[in-house]
Order: sequence, then C-alpha cells, then structure tokens
Amino acid sequence: MMIRKIKGEDTLTQQNQTVAFHTLGCKVNQYDTQAMRERFEAAGYQTVDFDGPADVYVVNTCTVTGTGDKKSMQTIRRCHRQNPAAQIVVTGCLAQRAASELTLPGVRLVLGTQRRGEVVELLHRAMEQECALVAVETLRQAPFEHLTVHAHEGHTRATMKIQEGCDRYCTYCIIPSVRGPIRSRPVAEIEQEAQSLSQAGFAEVVLTGIHLTSYGRDMKDGTTLLDAIRAVHDVPGIARIRLGSLEPVIVTPAFVQGVAAIPKVCHQFHLALQSGSDTVLARMHRRYTSGEFLTACALLRNAFDDCAITTDVMTGFPGETEEEFAQTQETCRRAGFARMHVFPYSEREGTKAATMPGSVPRAVREARARDLIALGHELERQALDARVGRTEQVLIEELDEAGCGVGYTGAYMRVSVPGAKPGSIVQAEITGVAPGGLTGRKLEA
Repeated sequence: MMIRKIKGEDTLTQQNQTVAFHTLGCKVNQYDTQAMRERFEAAGYQTVDFDGPADVYVVNTCTVTGTGDKKSMQTIRRCHRQNPAAQIVVTGCLAQRAASELTLPGVRLVLGTQRRGEVVELLHRAMEQECALVAVETLRQAPFEHLTVHAHEGHTRATMKIQEGCDRYCTYCIIPSVRGPIRSRPVAEIEQEAQSLSQAGFAEVVLTGIHLTSYGRDMKDGTTLLDAIRAVHDVPGIARIRLGSLEPVIVTPAFVQGVAAIPKVCHQFHLALQSGSDTVLARMHRRYTSGEFLTACALLRNAFDDCAITTDVMTGFPGETEEEFAQTQETCRRAGFARMHVFPYSEREGTKAATMPGSVPRAVREARARDLIALGHELERQALDARVGRTEQVLIEELDEAGCGVGYTGAYMRVSVPGAKPGSIVQAEITGVAPGGLTGRKLEA
C-alpha cells in the first residue's frame, strides 16, 4: 500500500452522519459505488441526496475521455461549494491515474481502483490524523477485490461485477493502466451474490466487468463466461440475466450455442465496434475486422429471432479519413444496431494513439459524431418499428406520471404498459412506437 500524507484542512470534531454519492462512467463504477455505500451504511451513516448538504461526499471518477476528467473535477469542486466543511472521498479511474491532482480543497481521501472495501476505515484514519490520505496502490499484482453488494437502487435490476482489469491495450485506451490486469471473480462467489440479490427481490441481474469477454482467462482451468452465466441462471428467483459489453471475438458458434442453452439470458448483446473501417481498427489495435464483426452479428441474429445488438462507436480517431468514416457508417447500417453510443475520440496521455500522426480537428470529430448519432436514431427507430405486433416479456420497473407500468423487454427496449405493476414480468403485445420507446397492451396470463 502507498499512503501519502498531505497537509490537511480542519477536521470535523464528531463522526459524520450523512454521506452522498456521485458516480461517473460505467456500470462497473456503479457497482463499486454501491459496495461503498453499503460499507458506509453498515458503519452508521445515512445516505442522502447528492444535490444537498452532506457530511461526506464520495465521488467515483471516470477517465475514459477528457470529458470524464472534466466532469470528475467539476463534481469534486461542487461538493466543496455545497458544504465547505464536508469530507470528500475521491475514488475511481481518474483517482488511480492522477491522484496528486485531486487533493483539492475538502478532499480528505483519495483512493484508486482498489481498497474500496476499506473506504470507511481509511476516511476515519485521515480524520483522526487531521490529514488527507492518498491510498493509491500499484495494480501490477492486484488481486480481484472481493466487494459484495446486497441491494441496489430500484427494485428490479441489479448489477454484479464479475471481472476486473484488461490486457488488450487498444491504442486509444487508458483503462489497462488504471484498472490493472485481468482478474475474475470465483464462480462460487457469483452464485452466492446472485442468491442474495434474489432474496432481496431482484428479478434481473446484469453481469459486468471491465473486459467481460476475458472472464476466466486468468483462472487457467478452463472457466469461461458461460460458467459464470450458468451459476446465476441456476439461482431460483432470478428471471433474467443481461450481459454487459462484449468484444465481438467472443461470439463464436460455440458461445452462441452455449448462450442459447441458458434460457434466462436476455437476447440484447452490446458488441463494441469502435470503428467500421478495417484500417482504423488496425490502428486502434482492435482484434477483428469489420467483416468479422458483421459475422458475429449474423451468428446472434440467426440464433435469436428477438436479438437486439447495441454498440459503441468512436469518431475522429487519428488519421481517420472521409473514406474511413464512410466505411464506419456503412458497417453500422449493415449491422442494424438497435442503439448506438457515439463519441468523438479524446486524447489520453500515456496511450499510443496520443502520439499518432494525423490528428483530426475537433470540429470534424464532433461533426462526424453528430452524423453518426443521427444514423443511430434512424436505426433505433427501425428496430422499434420492427417490434410492433410482437409479444414481448416486459419487466416492469416503475409507474409513469399517468400511472402506466414502464419497463424493459429482454432486448432492453422501454415499454409503457397500462395496468402493469412494478416488479412484475408481464406478457405484452407491442402496439406502437412512442417518444422514448414502445407502447404495449398487457395480455392476460
């Protein structure tokens, strides 16, 4: 452990009673935040809304893009403005990468992407010693951190982190250096947490990780992602299993056959494309071609007639020409995505791409992103239209302002169903497309 002592500010004279949390970035961060929330609540803290005053603020940062950095810093400063006497805990990927830059006014503890299970003890130590602590460790030999979560905000869907770290080293990505090597959660632990979540009333579990495709590779015993999925599937009370982001290389005939034999798996698959141009993919050090990506999409669609494929796409990678961008547009059209997350390339110091020639002007990156977002909306509308007339299972999560049940299909399409109650899974005939999703009619069992 590396704990660096920094000159501290005035410390509270009594133990804090309220804590507020703000999470930036991915579902893995959301899971880590929930685990820390449970640690604080077990120590007697009361969780309060982040927009109001709190004795402790916990900011779980993101550093995937420059926007993530900026939002993280703004959020930390906002905490100090809301309550100058508050103790601020900063954790997550930006904290791992740039801890020394985060000892801002009010910051009492800086953690990286390890030791979140000790967050309360480390904060109290910093307060007792009247200092600020930076507890950011090297990740070279880091083990899988055995965080557990027993409850989640909401009442129907829970996220479970089963994998940590990445060793792919795509040229644009800082994540391997801030999340460390591949570490997989033991199957027995996955089953235990799934049982706890089932007992808490959750019907759907989302399996997530930094590089979910690599689950089990570090175990050296043949364990794969399919084993983790089966462990959750066998838990009574869990009705659905949703998979986090996957690499297209995992979509082999054997994988698809394995998923098809696990009935609770939702047939929505998030396959990270990043670019639809083979030359850009090569510069990114992605390990597939656009043709191989489209083959993966076809394998899934041939196996599941209700399949929905979503993706991430980057615009303006160094050297991206108009022709290469056009190739990306064409690949997206051919893939027929149900939803696209589009973002312009952002330089990350310490990555190979940051020093590549051919930097694309920011205005061009953003213009291409707008064009691709528009294409994404067009493809999403087509995917929604194709659902009209189908019968879908909808997991109802909440009531809207009109009192209609609102939830999601297995393909993660939002549906409004009059007469459906939160927490129930209903059969619904899809009757139309509306702003924000679909409309449906509840069918009697």
